[in-house]
Amino acid sequence: MHAPYLLLSPRFWKDYELIDCGNFEKLERFGEFILSRPEPQAIWDKKLPQKEWDSLHHAKYLREKGRDDLALTSEKGNWIKKTSMKDRWTIHYKSQYLDLNFNLSLTSFGHIGIFPEQAENWEFIYDSVKSIKEEKPKVLNLFAYTGASTLAACAAGADVIHLDSVKQVVNWANENKQSNKLEGITRWIVEDALKFVQREKRRGNTYHGIILDPPAYGRGPEGEKWLLEQHLNEMLKLCADLLNPQKHFFLLNIYSVGFSALILDSLIANAFGNNKREIGELVLPAKSGMNLPVGTFVRFRKS
Repeated sequence: MHAPYLLLSPRFWKDYELIDCGNFEKLERFGEFILSRPEPQAIWDKKLPQKEWDSLHHAKYLREKGRDDLALTSEKGNWIKKTSMKDRWTIHYKSQYLDLNFNLSLTSFGHIGIFPEQAENWEFIYDSVKSIKEEKPKVLNLFAYTGASTLAACAAGADVIHLDSVKQVVNWANENKQSNKLEGITRWIVEDALKFVQREKRRGNTYHGIILDPPAYGRGPEGEKWLLEQHLNEMLKLCADLLNPQKHFFLLNIYSVGFSALILDSLIANAFGNNKREIGELVLPAKSGMNLPVGTFVRFRKS
């Protein structure tokens, strides 16, 4: 790889903490509540005894068994909640420049509305928008989920197109923005991401920043199929056409275990050429002493 390889961990969280991880689970604190959830990359043993996990958590997500009788291959499950656990609550993130609130909720898929390891990428987004000397930099956030990256871009002064195929999470992102009273125009779009960028290329539109956080697989609002292995290369080449040639930034984040940093580096070089970029892993250090890898990223900017 020609790019420097980084291991990035969040520096500024007060309302988030990874307490322990192991045996395919993670124990995390989000504000006042501690949750136990599945984690396919935590293949080692837990450091804390199970009794301590059971006494600490306010809610535990149990997946149903899926392919090959394994719970980790299923997307369905349910929460086992203690009486003190709320269905909805808010946490706060504050760094030197970002001051954000996030509305969280227990969902049927085990997600709660935030990926806390992305905090270092929020800082990168904020810095990148600020480095672009335009009155209103235009940013495209694809597979945008509940909008943490959108909030970071808006906080820096960007106008953002926030796109996701699920209407409920787009509404959730809108709630997050309203909770933060951020200025700046945001267009909320429920659409298939690949179709949207194909159309934007035909229109000749460009963006100062593109944020790409695709799942391994998914469905568009009209049943369009997204498969990372089949569609990521095309998506990256389209994104290269949509970037403003003079001033821009790009961020790709992948959670799929099968995509190594070398694969991402080759894909980026193929789509964007040999630019100066950073590549690496996002890591959550646990209070118990373990380090949990939670994603691979590539990012670069030109300003």
